[in-house]
Amino acid sequence: MTIRVIIVDDQAMVRAGFAALLSAQADIDVVGEAPDGRQGIEVSRRTHPDVVLMDVRMPEMDGLAAARALLEPPVGVVHRPRVLMLTTFDVDDYVYEALRAGASGFLLKDAPPADLISAVRVVAAGEALLAPSVTRRLIADFAQQRPAPRKDRSLRLKGLTPRETEVLELIARGLSNQEIAEHLILAEQTVKTHIGRVLAKLGLRDRAQAVIFAYESGLVAPGG
Repeated sequence: MTIRVIIVDDQAMVRAGFAALLSAQADIDVVGEAPDGRQGIEVSRRTHPDVVLMDVRMPEMDGLAAARALLEPPVGVVHRPRVLMLTTFDVDDYVYEALRAGASGFLLKDAPPADLISAVRVVAAGEALLAPSVTRRLIADFAQQRPAPRKDRSLRLKGLTPRETEVLELIARGLSNQEIAEHLILAEQTVKTHIGRVLAKLGLRDRAQAVIFAYESGLVAPGG
C-alpha cells in the first residue's frame, strides 16, 4: 500500500529535497506541501495523508500548534494523520510538548536520506521514532523540569501485568522490539503483543507516548 505524505516546512529547498527523495520510493507518494503550519493543516485536511513531515519552527503557525490541530481535530473532522516532527537541533524546547500532543516522533533534518525514508515507513506503520540524541535530551529535560511522578499515571500502572510493566520499562529505556525480546528471552511477536496490550490498557497511541507515560508515572527515573 502506498504511503501518502505531505511536507510542511518554511524552506522551499527543504521541501523540494525531501519531496524528490521520498517520491523516488515506490511505496511513498508525496501528495502535497506547505510553507507554514496553517497551510499545512489545510493541505492535510484536503489530501488526507498518512504521514505529515512537520517542521518545528515556522512563521504564521509553528509546527507544535499545527500538530495539535491535526492530532486533536475539531468535531466533524475524522482524519488524523501520523505526524513526524522535523528539527534542525537536537535541543528543542518543543520536543516534550509535541510528543505529549501525539506526534509520533522527531527526526533531525541533517539525518541521512535513508533515515528519512525509514522514518516515514516506521511512522506510517504505527510505530514511534525518536532520534537517539532527541531521546537523550527528552530524558534530560524531564529530569530537570518534571521530577515528581503524577499520581494519576502511577495508579493506571496497576492495570498492567508484571510482564507488561517490564516491557513498558524497556520501551522507555529505548530498546527496540528485538532488543526487548532478547532481554526477556521472548519471541519478537510476543513482545509486539505485550506492547499492543500496554498501549490499549493505558490509552496510548504509540511508543513515544509510552516513553512519556513511563517517566510521568515514576516507573522509570531519568538516569536510573
